[in-house]
Amino acid sequence: MTRVVTVAGVRFAPGHLGELTRIVGFDMVDAALTETGRVEARVRDLPSRVVVYLLLAAGVFAEVGFGQVWQRMIAGLVGLAVATPTAGALVQARRRIGPATLRALFDLLRGPAAGLSHEGACTGGG
Repeated sequence: MTRVVTVAGVRFAPGHLGELTRIVGFDMVDAALTETGRVEARVRDLPSRVVVYLLLAAGVFAEVGFGQVWQRMIAGLVGLAVATPTAGALVQARRRIGPATLRALFDLLRGPAAGLSHEGACTGGG
């Protein structure tokens, strides 16, 4: 079985965005962005896909602000031209993505919800 993976450009390649891209693939993020109408119409310094990973990483590094999360995300990109957004730009990017995109992404990640009629979905006989 062969798996074909489409990767982003050099700056935002899977290895550069860390382990998050192994767990939450580009295809899922792109599907959530498409479903919520948040795919950017022009190339930005902070593409929508990258902002989604920033928001996911912010959950992992909840003790620090967006600026420090960004620094952790780009720490391995020494020598590459990477955006250096201000704290305000990061907040704006978060607003641009909106909560609906993360909700759609989590719906994709969890898969279909099992109802009471699905045998084996509940434990303890109920």
